[in-house]
Amino acid sequence: MTRSLPRLLIHVTAVVLVLAGAAVAIASRSDADEPPPAKPLAQAVNDALSAPRPEGVSGRIEFSNRLVDAAAVPQGGENPLLSGASGRFWVAGDGRARLELQSPAGDAQVRLDGDRIELYDPATNTAYVGDVPLGKLGEDRGPLGLQRMLARLTRGFDLSEAEPGTVAGKAAYTVRIAPRHDGGLLGAAEVAWDAAHGLPLRAAVYAQGEREPVLEVKATELDFGPVAESDVAIRRPADAKVVEIEDDAGTPSGHQRMGKRAAANAVQAELPFELAAPHAVAGLPRRSIRTLRSGDDTGALVTYGKGLGALMVIQMPAHDSGLARSGAPGLQELSIDGTTAHELATALGTIVQFERDGVSYTVIGSVPPAAAEAAARAL
Repeated sequence: MTRSLPRLLIHVTAVVLVLAGAAVAIASRSDADEPPPAKPLAQAVNDALSAPRPEGVSGRIEFSNRLVDAAAVPQGGENPLLSGASGRFWVAGDGRARLELQSPAGDAQVRLDGDRIELYDPATNTAYVGDVPLGKLGEDRGPLGLQRMLARLTRGFDLSEAEPGTVAGKAAYTVRIAPRHDGGLLGAAEVAWDAAHGLPLRAAVYAQGEREPVLEVKATELDFGPVAESDVAIRRPADAKVVEIEDDAGTPSGHQRMGKRAAANAVQAELPFELAAPHAVAGLPRRSIRTLRSGDDTGALVTYGKGLGALMVIQMPAHDSGLARSGAPGLQELSIDGTTAHELATALGTIVQFERDGVSYTVIGSVPPAAAEAAARAL
């Protein structure tokens, strides 16, 4: 597997870390609270949205990743995003946040600033920068607005009631969210928040049929008070490689308005290789094409299907990437039309990676290996 595999796997963990960084958990060092009173879900969420916010909050966190055996990935044991780690977080009063996971090899970091997210991977000295459409979250305030928001959410997900209890010694509510369809291999997610302040205490992701979470982030210590500007600024080496993920070749939704053929042509015009973007792979229709920029290289991200069961195909110029010729634990070697590929299957999805005619292809999705392999063979 190429040395880029750890960089691909961190995308699987990014969502959990972003949610934690946006309004990270709280765990008091004081005596444990009693469980809060039972409330309907809409009321519990509305109370959390309308709770007074502190000037800032910081503390310590623990991140667990049981998604993959870190030993199966080159340098995986040195990467806190893959092996799990403890660390710190800071959330400013304006919502900007930074989370860091500490390790001897360097600190992995997630920074959220409005709709912009930056994820820094110390193992590869690479920063991933892009947009996250969080702008509408929380806009529907008040009982009626919240009811509409929950009604939209329940179209695709089953939501539990707000279960009262204690998390990290604080009175908390927990809700479990499970996809009704197009969930891929995702079983459910859980979010717990502090009943007094409305700040999340814990976020966890479960694979289908699993009782223990494969990804979990929770706080262990907390301090209220103003957060310094430097604490929410990303801290990475000046020589770090920056990968920009642009929406439809850099124009917000523009290529979608142009139509699928025009969008493909626009992306193709920027690529130094022939784009592989069939209309469908593994029975899933093509949904979008975006440009990827990594240093001086330009590539593409093609998405098939929708929802959590979607497939992504990443195409970049191939360099001396160190493709493994001998297997590592957890990696499966297979043939894609005569080309040697490497596959990593996890509880939440599958990654297939291979090189052909100077192009590196990566298929990734919350699908079984057979579906990822079929998609790779369709390219």
